[in-house]
Amino acid sequence: MSRSANRQHAPTIVFGAFDRHNFGDLLFAHVVERMLPGRDVRFAGLADRDLREYGGHQVHAIAPLLATLKRRAPDVIHAGGELLACNAWEAAVMLASPRDLEATLASENAWKRDGRTWAQRRFGIAALAPYVLSRASLGGLSERDLNRVIFNAVGGADLASRDPALRAEVLASLQDANHVSVRDRETHAIAKAHGIAARLVPDPAVMVAELFGKTIRRRAAANGLSALRAAFPQGYAAVQFSADFGDDATLDTLARELDCMARRTGLGVVLFRAGAAPWHDDAACYERLASRLSAAASVRVFSSLNVWDICALIAHSRVYCGSSLHGRIVAMAFALPRVNLHQRASAKGTEASITKQTAFAATWEPVQVAPVAVGIDDMADGIGQALTVPSGLLRDTAADLARRYREGFEPVRVSLG
Repeated sequence: MSRSANRQHAPTIVFGAFDRHNFGDLLFAHVVERMLPGRDVRFAGLADRDLREYGGHQVHAIAPLLATLKRRAPDVIHAGGELLACNAWEAAVMLASPRDLEATLASENAWKRDGRTWAQRRFGIAALAPYVLSRASLGGLSERDLNRVIFNAVGGADLASRDPALRAEVLASLQDANHVSVRDRETHAIAKAHGIAARLVPDPAVMVAELFGKTIRRRAAANGLSALRAAFPQGYAAVQFSADFGDDATLDTLARELDCMARRTGLGVVLFRAGAAPWHDDAACYERLASRLSAAASVRVFSSLNVWDICALIAHSRVYCGSSLHGRIVAMAFALPRVNLHQRASAKGTEASITKQTAFAATWEPVQVAPVAVGIDDMADGIGQALTVPSGLLRDTAADLARRYREGFEPVRVSLG
């Protein structure tokens, strides 16, 4: 059989960090799948996982999956996300089961001593950044084993500040790829400085309203969200934060700010998790926060971890506020007010550090959408300001981002034939 025939019958591997429960990563696989209709698509990460109960996919570990294809030369598409700055130990922690988490955390020194060997044993990939695939990291595969390697709207906003060896490895993988697009100007500037011809394309999640609006509306009708909406006749704020906001002092501040927001706006508060993997969101923190709110603030804790339920919750809110980038991006897709949350307001006269949230917003948000992010002490004011942004501007932004993503994905679709 000819090489071209091998490629014709090879599947397309969609690769990413959707092998763990994280809201944005779970969405990426759906977006890329929908953008490639009619193709034989397999989903791969660093570990075998079945996340279908959460609206995700059956995911295969990439190294064994490639071995089963027996030189059928698949294309590999990195589906999106902050893949470029995630090291192997961080990946292992976020993939760890509760039973293995302590031992994985304790393995950091072994990873630091010899990261590539550690990653090879753990994932079958000799890479400091194992979510960044290349022929070199996969054992020097040839074109008979692996056809095109594509990076789709990936991020690495803090890549410049990461370990030099990891940064060099990631940049070499990008230089060796067939097609690269990145989702923010910070990552784009790093790529450009190293001679990488990367396109600037919005995050795949900007497509959720356009591609999955009907699915999300059905989930809203079926998952009890109508009862939640009835409980808040003036609407609610969809609020989320990661586990590192869970100390008592921070929760006290959040309770004060949400009480203030509720008095000013009449909105209820719905707390939800945007990720259940380690280092993501902690349901116990939400219960502790809810117990601190006064009677003036009606609050519910939304328990579903299904990705479509979370989308429906955000889509039917009045405003999103939280630490999740993809909480923000889904709110953008549905033309809703949004503001990100960080631990403390920056000291006056100092420059705030670049995060993936601020990097993305600085790249794609109109200047009228402000503030982009607020510290916990300014949460009520930030939500209030977000609610004043004209709805027409929000709708225009949503439509423009979806258009830009389609245009940015077109070279990928064409290259795959």
